[in-house]
Amino acid sequence: MRSSVIFTVFTVLSVTLTGAAPINRRALTLLAYNDMSISSGVGGNAEAEAKAVWEAGLDLSNLAAISDADLDILKVERSNAENAETEAFNPAIDTASGADADALQVGKIKNKVLKLTGLAQIRQIGIAKKEAAGQTVSASDKAALDDSLTKLAKNIATDKKNAGKASKAVDFVGQTSV
Repeated sequence: MRSSVIFTVFTVLSVTLTGAAPINRRALTLLAYNDMSISSGVGGNAEAEAKAVWEAGLDLSNLAAISDADLDILKVERSNAENAETEAFNPAIDTASGADADALQVGKIKNKVLKLTGLAQIRQIGIAKKEAAGQTVSASDKAALDDSLTKLAKNIATDKKNAGKASKAVDFVGQTSV
């Protein structure tokens, strides 16, 4: 009798606790920049490579359901890609010459595709979350997304022109926590 009462109380508590508040599930683990970089190899396939990085571990069929924790991780990773461009690629290109400089430039374009794919995805998630919450999506939010997509298309086109050309990555860690 006593064990059945304890079991009943435990069951009621566990059902109450699990149903009391939505769970903010985390699907992602923060990657250091070097672990997500697509800049090595050859040019020409950055679009697919970037999509593979940004889509890994996420259910993109419902952007509004992506957790805030995962969105925070995506924002840090995108920031790392941007910082790799300004803090590692640009100085490396400035000091390189010849084939090395050319390969770094191809790698930088691939990194721009990575960065802008992430930025567009983050902006799409933000818009989806606002719409799901019944909030108005501002014209500036829509314009920012359009700007990201325009820049992304330009850099994808440049990468495709670099198809088969050597591409060189830079060593950059970036922020390692959210």
